[in-house]
Amino acid sequence: MNWDWNAVRDFMPLFREGLLVTLQALVLGSLISFTLGLVWALLMRTPTRWVQWPVGIVTEFVRDTPLLVQLFFLFYVLPEWGLTLSAMATGVLAIGLHYSTYTMQVYRAGIEAVPAGQWEAATALNLSKARTWRAVILPQAVRRVVPALGNYVISMLKDTPLLMAITVLEMLGRARLFSQEHFRFTEPLTVIGVAFIVISALASFLLRTLERRLVR
Repeated sequence: MNWDWNAVRDFMPLFREGLLVTLQALVLGSLISFTLGLVWALLMRTPTRWVQWPVGIVTEFVRDTPLLVQLFFLFYVLPEWGLTLSAMATGVLAIGLHYSTYTMQVYRAGIEAVPAGQWEAATALNLSKARTWRAVILPQAVRRVVPALGNYVISMLKDTPLLMAITVLEMLGRARLFSQEHFRFTEPLTVIGVAFIVISALASFLLRTLERRLVR
């Protein structure tokens, strides 16, 4: 099949729209997953089993069910209970919630890697629990887990095409729309593939740069 540069040119407006949607879903989903994952990790460290058990059950359930099923549930089932979200909000929430159960484990590993001497030093200085976490433990834990969190950013990026299942037209959705209208598949899908590679490489570079800065 001959490569048609005119098809690439015609696809660019749709591609830019899809790229914006993809980046929005990635950034917002990452923020939710990082924040909620830290909340899960802290709740799992509470001495109260009545807190640990529900959190453990919920996170295990979310982690063990496919993201696509969660997308369908949030988009089609929640409205039956009176809670209706836009397709984009549903997609961002589903990605963030799903990956928060993975980032939770990353945070737990980072917290457990903090030397016991740090806890003892905070106790010796008579620091409150809140200040110990804020000023001593979390800065060291987060610094250790940046590479692992970065891997999940890439995973979230590669899962954004699933949002097409709930009518969110991200990059792949726009490519599919263009292909159906113009009967050209090679050009738009190639552009999308290259875009994913470039975004992944750029994200990896930024995360490595951040990691080096935090290590200093």
